[in-house]
Amino acid sequence: MNYPIVAFVFLFSSIVYSQNPKKETEKDSINKLKEVVISGTQIIGSKFEASNKTGSASYISAGDLQKFNYTDINRVLRTLTGVSVYEEDGFGLRPNISLRGTSPDRSAKITLMEDNILIAPAPYSAPAAYYFPSVARMNAVEILKGSSQIQYGPFTTGGTINFVSLPIPTKFNAGFLTDYGSFNTSRTVANVGISNETTGAVVQFLNYNSDGFKNLPSGANTGFDKKDVMAKFRIQSKPTHKIHHAIDFKWVYAEEDANETYLGLSEEDFNRSPFMRYAGSEKDNITTKNKQFSVTHTLKTSDYFSITTSAYRNKFSRNWYKLNDVRIGGTTYSIDAILKDPTTNAVAFDFLTGAQNSPNNALRVRANNRNYLAQGIQTKIDFHFLTGEVYHDLEIGIRYHKDSEDRFQWNDGYAMLNGSMVLTSSGTPGSQDNRIAYAEALAAHTMYKIKYKQLTITPGIRFETIDLRNENFGINDVTRLGTNLIETNNHVKVWLPGIGANYKINKSVSFFGGVHKGFAPPTNTPGTRAEKSINYELGLRFKYNKLSGEMISYFNDYSNLLGSDLAASGGSGTLDQFNAGAAYVKGIELLINYQLLNENSKYKLPLSFGYTLTDTEFANEFSSTDGAWGAIEKGDEIPYISKHQFNGSIALENEKFELILGARCNGKFRTVAGQGPISNENSVPSNTVVDFGSKYKFNKHFSISGTITNLFDTTYLVSRVPAGLRPGMPFSASIGLAAKF
Repeated sequence: MNYPIVAFVFLFSSIVYSQNPKKETEKDSINKLKEVVISGTQIIGSKFEASNKTGSASYISAGDLQKFNYTDINRVLRTLTGVSVYEEDGFGLRPNISLRGTSPDRSAKITLMEDNILIAPAPYSAPAAYYFPSVARMNAVEILKGSSQIQYGPFTTGGTINFVSLPIPTKFNAGFLTDYGSFNTSRTVANVGISNETTGAVVQFLNYNSDGFKNLPSGANTGFDKKDVMAKFRIQSKPTHKIHHAIDFKWVYAEEDANETYLGLSEEDFNRSPFMRYAGSEKDNITTKNKQFSVTHTLKTSDYFSITTSAYRNKFSRNWYKLNDVRIGGTTYSIDAILKDPTTNAVAFDFLTGAQNSPNNALRVRANNRNYLAQGIQTKIDFHFLTGEVYHDLEIGIRYHKDSEDRFQWNDGYAMLNGSMVLTSSGTPGSQDNRIAYAEALAAHTMYKIKYKQLTITPGIRFETIDLRNENFGINDVTRLGTNLIETNNHVKVWLPGIGANYKINKSVSFFGGVHKGFAPPTNTPGTRAEKSINYELGLRFKYNKLSGEMISYFNDYSNLLGSDLAASGGSGTLDQFNAGAAYVKGIELLINYQLLNENSKYKLPLSFGYTLTDTEFANEFSSTDGAWGAIEKGDEIPYISKHQFNGSIALENEKFELILGARCNGKFRTVAGQGPISNENSVPSNTVVDFGSKYKFNKHFSISGTITNLFDTTYLVSRVPAGLRPGMPFSASIGLAAKF
């Protein structure tokens, strides 16, 4: 598969070099260009670029990330419009993110990237993101919605999130941040980098850990320990060379050991003691290891022409060892069913909580042991040029990608004895689930940007061809001899056109909009079709004196919405997908920024306000075994998406210090699809949480910071999945010291 890419690059390079560079008029035209090719690791590049896109875009800079020193991606994204999240563990370890009404379960319906490379463990064959990059080590976060996102598939309906890691500095640079706070939570981030004309390198280390804010009857730790190491090395030609070459090597190793659980609380226990955990979750633990490696070659003949080629390999393994069900006699009770009706299931509930001793093997703990592999090669050609007064930007990209998910799971049996779990039988690895899912995909896109005076138009098209295969060896063939092998296959091929436009009325006001075809690939489940939609967007950006902002309306028209059987959303965990048919998602995104003080003041007092309306509706009837969807009637709303969301902040800043107060209000949402008034047992109530951040700079090298999360110690429910009710983070405070050299 490498040869077509090399031939493709060579052909396009030949066309470019065949142009006559000696004509003085062409030189003059090139000198007038204002837009240069951005780094190959970024998809937006800056706040300025975000404000000039033909689709909705947001750029969260390093400075923005440092205001609250957030380590939780949920809190970072809730400062934006058009984003819905529901929490699970309180620390953002495994977020559930929705962009413009896509299903939030395990962020499986958005394109996740780090440095412009797909980062989900298996984005095609098993897209549920059980690995998520640590935002605490990132330099920026980019979010792209609207028609421009067809550049960054495979998921093109909701949007794309790209995490930008720490870049190699242009000269010696070192930094250190350490903080400590509530629940013995601590974080240490350290980096050092150096460069000269032809070489450069940077190394970064992150350790983030906590004892957790939930309480087991035994007093055992309910927290986690995460470690990340990232290293980059670059070799490049001298600046005096006419043709610039650079080769970048990147390596990331990340591991996590978390005492996390799928087991929540009953309604009564949540109301009485929301931060308790049942004895049945005593053994629950997830361990993960992630290894990333990439090598990127960049060729630039000028600031206006580049070819960037990356080869990458991501290997992720995890074993989430967690309580799955309770067995009494010949009857099996899922933990979700027990907590929904603890009265009817009183005996199973007592075993689960530790209130009553159980027989041997009554509690079944599942080792959800899985290995993932994703690898590929991608090339992007970016060429800017002028013809008279018309500016052109042509981007052509191609990617060959393979990924797989290997499930090799088993069950262990436990007894509840005097409020503690005792192992009574050990399962055989592979005896619960024993299968491998594969995906092979070829994707290509072309995006053409043409700009004449105040009008910019960006037509584009994306092509995806995907082969999906599943090999199920069965629970009786743990050595994988293939004696009972069952294979299933699926294939999809799709063209995804789109077009966006931006018109600047003057320097203060611009309109933008677009239409594009949305897509999400199916899994290997026979009979499932790709998720498809037609998506429309219309927006206004404005800036007048000290007031700026944007207003956007959008409409996503699904012809086929896909649902997934995820344990994380209350399903059985098979990951089987099903066709849900037609659905509509429409919404409004409003962002307003205002600077209260004059520009010549020593102080800055910025205000920010955001509002998101997300209105969802199934357009037909169907039935599913998914816990959140179930039997659907026409007009039902999609669960786990708030209809109304608000966020706001006010800050006081000068050269020596920063103070910022931020608030977010998450509206009430359904936990089961439906319409009309939301019953208490099928809802998550609205909540408002206020955070506070501060920083004092001693000099250009040293600073001290303080952060308070949930300033007013609001107790709030965040979800009723995977099983039972779960609380958000209570009041927590931290203090930290940072150094830069």
